[in-house]
Amino acid sequence: MVATSDDLALALELADVADEITRARFRASDLVVETKPDLTPVSEADKAVERAVRSRLDTLRPDDAILGEEYGVSGGSSEDGRRWIIDPIDGTKNYVRGIPVWATLLALQEGDQTVAGVVSAPALGRRWWAARGVGAFAVDLLSEEPRRLAVSAVSALADAQLCISGFDGWEALARGIDRLLSLARECWRTRGFGDFWTYMLIAEGVAEVGCEAAVSLWDLAAPQVIVEEAGGTFTDLAGVPTAGGGDALATNGLLHEQALAIVGR
Repeated sequence: MVATSDDLALALELADVADEITRARFRASDLVVETKPDLTPVSEADKAVERAVRSRLDTLRPDDAILGEEYGVSGGSSEDGRRWIIDPIDGTKNYVRGIPVWATLLALQEGDQTVAGVVSAPALGRRWWAARGVGAFAVDLLSEEPRRLAVSAVSALADAQLCISGFDGWEALARGIDRLLSLARECWRTRGFGDFWTYMLIAEGVAEVGCEAAVSLWDLAAPQVIVEEAGGTFTDLAGVPTAGGGDALATNGLLHEQALAIVGR
């Protein structure tokens, strides 16, 4: 299963729509922020992005299903189970505090496989995308020259850079914190870049290992295809190649089994 060039072009167009909304409201003094039932924040920009993306998809892909973080599941009558997955702002806590590490994540699935993904981080001036069988790419939003991505050739944890989002969720896993710290001790360096940026750094070949203990499908669908098309490996902490396992381990591939043996469940 592969995405068509029209699908990828549409995903990039949707990212443009999202970026226009998020840039306009970033660091706005009157930004409206609410607290969801799970006690995480949601801003007016999160909701506006998802509404705008859904509206475009309803018009241009009326048979495709949509799963979004803010408005759930809708539609879907295509025979091949096509579904768009929307995370309007990955890193909302950063967004509402004025930290520029946030992005809109868009992915297209056919059945259980993600066939295209876009991660757009306008405050960082960066965008990444991939389509199954086509490769992964990144671009500086001020430039017109995309570059193809490839993971690093680092083959020893002692030479690897580990990225983590934090300790959320690790305490709920049996010896989760201990396992995470054990992995960190084996690696050359650990930094908390977090969220989507972990996976993009791995795809770019400047970090080798990233893991999260509590994460949702919309956080991972786009990063998964980008990491894999860059040559990396992406699984849950049980080693299953999925974005829907509730946790994640991404590596340059060469270190996956080593990392999984330490931090896996």
